[in-house]
Amino acid sequence: MTAQILDGNALGQKLRAGFKQRAEELALQGMRPGLAVILVGEDPASQVYVRNKVNACAQAGFHSEKHAYPADIEPSAVFDKIAELNADPKIHGILVQLPLPRNFDTEALLDAIAPEKDVDGFRAENVGALVQGQPCFIPCTPYGAMKFFEEAGISLKGKEAVVVGRSNIVGKPMAMLLMHAGATVTVCHSQTRDLKAHCLRADILVAAIGRPKMITGDMIKPGAVVIDVGINRLPDGKLCGDVDFESAKEVASFITPVPGGVGPMTITMLLANTLESAERSANT
Repeated sequence: MTAQILDGNALGQKLRAGFKQRAEELALQGMRPGLAVILVGEDPASQVYVRNKVNACAQAGFHSEKHAYPADIEPSAVFDKIAELNADPKIHGILVQLPLPRNFDTEALLDAIAPEKDVDGFRAENVGALVQGQPCFIPCTPYGAMKFFEEAGISLKGKEAVVVGRSNIVGKPMAMLLMHAGATVTVCHSQTRDLKAHCLRADILVAAIGRPKMITGDMIKPGAVVIDVGINRLPDGKLCGDVDFESAKEVASFITPVPGGVGPMTITMLLANTLESAERSANT
């Protein structure tokens, strides 16, 4: 068996074409979807992510703003900017690029974003709504993973799903979405005993742990669907996921590559949430 590749670039382009059309329809009403991105510090990876998000907005016909600050900026200045953006009718989504410098209270800053503009879905209020099955915005990376299942016609009802990783950004919301879709979900983490045994039960395996090639082919149930959320840079500069792609693709039925899998879909679903926010604003 050789797994079918779940191509995030191809699916992202397909979805973004539809977003551009919807943005053009909003433009006829005098509105453009608007995203503001806040970047604190000079982390090279964060700078790349922000640039990709801004470029994606331009290609989809969205308005975007980047507000960059040095790492030693007083947190109060960033809180003030968020308050300003909350009140700006041109802005429908506000994103704070993580991680933040240590002197920032990340949860407090995220909670300062107006709920209707929290297009990352990270505010405590939105997280609670997701747990209840009524999210205002779905966190972008898990949202993108769910779109892979939808596009490939993969039913989740009654499936055994294992999520390796329990972060607030990916692991926990991913588990909630899988559960709401009818899967029986196990969440594994650094304290889990016999990780391999858990993984081998999984019809759906989501790796989101930040450790390169940790999930190997002998840890995967034959025919499982593997979603690799990890993105790690090896000593030679190459990127890889949390899954050992070469061994895993010989066992899985479907698999996401790194790069070109979940990454492009994360940005695509950020556009989806921003567009949805703008459409809600236009209809109020």
